[in-house]
Amino acid sequence: MDPIRIAVVGMGKIARDQHLPAIAGNRAFSLAATVSPRDSGIEGVPHLRSLDALLEEGPAIDAVALCTPPQVRYDLAAQALARGIHVFLEKPPGATLAEVHALSAQAERTGASLFASWHSRFAAGVAPARAWLAERRIDSVKVIWREDVRVWHPGQAWIWEPGGLGVFDPGINALSIITHILPRPFFLSEATLEIPENRAAPIAADLHFRDTRGAPIHMDLDWRQTGPQSWDVLVETDAGTLKLAHGGAVLTLPSETVRNEDHEYPGLYARFATLVTGGRSDVDVSPLTLVADAFLRGTRLTTEAFFD
Repeated sequence: MDPIRIAVVGMGKIARDQHLPAIAGNRAFSLAATVSPRDSGIEGVPHLRSLDALLEEGPAIDAVALCTPPQVRYDLAAQALARGIHVFLEKPPGATLAEVHALSAQAERTGASLFASWHSRFAAGVAPARAWLAERRIDSVKVIWREDVRVWHPGQAWIWEPGGLGVFDPGINALSIITHILPRPFFLSEATLEIPENRAAPIAADLHFRDTRGAPIHMDLDWRQTGPQSWDVLVETDAGTLKLAHGGAVLTLPSETVRNEDHEYPGLYARFATLVTGGRSDVDVSPLTLVADAFLRGTRLTTEAFFD
């Protein structure tokens, strides 16, 4: 079977650090082109300044990986789907829930595959954590997701704009994990969002959820962490404590610690290849729904101005 000819649209840090190596390491794909109005691309691969130019001038492609900021992703995805081109959406899948639902419906009409990717679900400890929790009683959950925005998103103004999500850009990774591993649905009870006086998106958030049996879930998000970074999930159960550390890479159970090789983006591309060859889509918006609920129901507090 011929490889899937894929173009990477948006050549920022995530594309270069994660998408390009994952594509290169998967024989189901061949990198047909890159697209960016500012980046010069990579040696030996056709580079175009816009998706319009790629679709008009070639080379021919079967799929696109959209690594742009979410605020501009809908039009690009809709344009590709209209031509029957398969679409891989970097997280979050869009700036609004409605546009992602519209893309999902369009993909169904055209027969192209649409993949709303959640890379943290492919962290090494997540699948075994899900399996272990499936037969446990969940008593409480605590999520601590604290990092330094100056380290991970230096100078990225779009992330502070409406649709950029602010601290929920990393926080949605945690939500993608817990919506996947917890055996019951959960929903927001209350939230406090701290928004710098010179920004439109939060720099920190404190969120309280509960699942359908009443188990409390507390989430602490902060972009002002210096020194060691914290990406941890702790689940108290009737069989002891489960801990996912380092963003899901390390799983600690009452009886053992599981450490495996990182395979987030290789796992995403393996999943995308399976969807394309099987003629299916995977569009789970539950993490984005919870973020939208936080903006809908959360109390907003103004905090001191933030400068890179």
